[in-house]
Amino acid sequence: MPEWPWKKSKATATADDDHLGLARESLRELIADERLPAGVRDSLAHDYDAVRAMLEKIEHGHLHLAVFGRVSTGKSSLLNALVGRNAFAVSPLHGETRHSSMQSWDEVEAGGVYLLDTPGLDEAGGEAREQLAVEVSRRADLVLFVIDGDITESELKALRALLAQGRPVIVVLNKKDLYTADELARLLETVRRRTEGLVDPEQVVAVAADPRPQVVVRVRDDGSEATTERPRPPDVEALRLRLWEILEAEGKTLAALNASLFAAELSDQVGKRILAARQELGDRLVRTYCIGKGIAVALNPVPVADLFAAAFIDVGMVVHLSRVYGLPLSRREAGSLVSVIAAEAAALTAAVWAIHLGSSALKLGTAGLSTIATAAAQGAVAYYSTLVVGRVAAEYLSKGKSWGGAGPKKVVKRILDSLDRDSILQDARREIRARLRAS
Repeated sequence: MPEWPWKKSKATATADDDHLGLARESLRELIADERLPAGVRDSLAHDYDAVRAMLEKIEHGHLHLAVFGRVSTGKSSLLNALVGRNAFAVSPLHGETRHSSMQSWDEVEAGGVYLLDTPGLDEAGGEAREQLAVEVSRRADLVLFVIDGDITESELKALRALLAQGRPVIVVLNKKDLYTADELARLLETVRRRTEGLVDPEQVVAVAADPRPQVVVRVRDDGSEATTERPRPPDVEALRLRLWEILEAEGKTLAALNASLFAAELSDQVGKRILAARQELGDRLVRTYCIGKGIAVALNPVPVADLFAAAFIDVGMVVHLSRVYGLPLSRREAGSLVSVIAAEAAALTAAVWAIHLGSSALKLGTAGLSTIATAAAQGAVAYYSTLVVGRVAAEYLSKGKSWGGAGPKKVVKRILDSLDRDSILQDARREIRARLRAS
């Protein structure tokens, strides 16, 4: 049995340690991030469990090898053949493996290598299982992609998706006992040709994890024949030797590579989840301010006070919104941002602001007698204007207090184009009237 001495140059070993150190620090920063809004961390519990598991893996120097493939290709049997015992559940039932499971590979003298089983990819109605398989494979340092015949188009698609994640893959052709020597040679040649450019030819290995029993025919003394079955041991030696070669030459590099990829991927995933959670909180906040501003403008019969209240409420909303996004703005900064948004919006939606000014003039000219008639309409316009300010400010904040390459005018126009103004105004009038009647 070969030892596992990590045959590396000192410079390569140091580089691997550096990559592991950077990945470790990146993952620790994710866990220690105190900038998350209240409630967001709870929604990311699953992601943080994955971070802690990877950190533990790095700390103990473990390597994970996962199987991946369709249902009933013999993934669990293959792992049992490698570990030399029935450690993984095997059943004739379709899709027996419902959860990922892990066992240490004691055959590697240095220890720290674990084999992971995953659910099959094509289980009917098994979207959750497929996602679990993908997640487990993402955390694996090396993936055994198991097939049991000529590789299909769906398997090729899954193989490409797996390789796109940056994980090294060995394609394992299982059930080689079902073929003659010539048939097996032709099949291996076909699989290697179809995977050309994806995996190297030596990374396609044939095994028989659970070979069919050998039929033995015995002739009795009376000339009759009796048949019996003799079990045959697994034939996975070619795969075992290939794994030893890879682990001996590249084991620590695989661990460093996977840890770095995992840290980068998870940072990106967590970042997107945090942004989505902040956007959800921000949307609720903006709606609250829209209602508040619509009611305030509808109830106030003095036009100048309308405009003052509008600016005051919008600035307060942007200050509050900036805290949700973890990028606090002062009231002066928020006021400047509101002014920029309002100026661009006014230039693009002159008709809406004309309605607002017309309603204000009507209030002033009638000494407030027409307030009841105009309140809901003017409140709806105020609601709409705050919605625009809130949506634009949220996009500005989501990009790190930046307009990106578009500039404020294009951002405001894109937001305005995405809104159904008439529908929003109609719904706002209806809600404001209901609030006014209830008050």
